[in-house]
Amino acid sequence: MTPELWSLCVLAALIELDTTHAFQFTLSRGIIAGPIFALLTGDWVAGIQAGIFTELLFSDISPLGTILPPSATVCCAVTIALHALGIEMCFAFIWGVICATLFAQAERYMRKRRVRLLPLWEQRIVKRPDTINRVIFFELAASFVMNLVLITAFIWGAAKVMLWLIPHIPSRAFYACRFAYMAVPWIGLVSLIPEFRLKKR
Repeated sequence: MTPELWSLCVLAALIELDTTHAFQFTLSRGIIAGPIFALLTGDWVAGIQAGIFTELLFSDISPLGTILPPSATVCCAVTIALHALGIEMCFAFIWGVICATLFAQAERYMRKRRVRLLPLWEQRIVKRPDTINRVIFFELAASFVMNLVLITAFIWGAAKVMLWLIPHIPSRAFYACRFAYMAVPWIGLVSLIPEFRLKKR
């Protein structure tokens, strides 16, 4: 992987914390994360396109309470990284959506594991209230490292698979994937229709 892609992985891992862990400046929204990642690869069109498509696809799901939707940040990061490696946007975006869904499953698993540590942290904070900052920093650092490992693994694995698979993909499958990719905005817009429908009295 190139230095630009390593930087993209680090930045994506940091922005992913914005989803629920810290900051919450909405930097993790697809419409914002996509163009930010494009700063590293230099492909503004791919960044804006991935951001808009991701935003429309995941717009009706918000990370509130126990709801953990597919990560828009991971989707944009994987899509833009794969496209920077020469993979067509239609294939890159499909991998982005798959990796975003897998990331949500991994995050859900890690959260369940971390719940077991809550009594231990509570005891430490009760005994020494000044350790609360250290506990919070440790958890944020652990989440950042987990994000970095997963995003890097997703990009590396998807790139290896696609670079091996591309020569074997028939032209009809390529056009079918391109058609499916272009249908994503319409799918997203259709999912928003119920939100804007006026309620009948």
